[in-house]
Amino acid sequence: MAVRIRMKRMGRKGRPFYRLCAVDSRCPRDGKVLEELGHYDPMVRETDARAVLKGERIDYWVSVGAQPSDKAQVLISKYGTNGTHLTQQKAALERTKRRPATPA
Repeated sequence: MAVRIRMKRMGRKGRPFYRLCAVDSRCPRDGKVLEELGHYDPMVRETDARAVLKGERIDYWVSVGAQPSDKAQVLISKYGTNGTHLTQQKAALERTKRRPATPA
């Protein structure tokens, strides 16, 4: 079985939300997943707070041969275990926790 790490689209029209998942490469985009590895919300104002990933699980799947898609590879390189934006992400997540929720 060829395993891919790719994004699964969730949410509603005009309000996308993505889950980073390990899936069989033959399954459809929104089909059955083997494991969910994190999430990405492009609607969050803080750019570095948009993605939250499970680094150890991603490392496991890559070690057993899973191939990330292009967009998933970008997220993993920024916010994975040895990501380039981890300190900025931590600060951004703290800022979003302190900020009161704005009414929709």
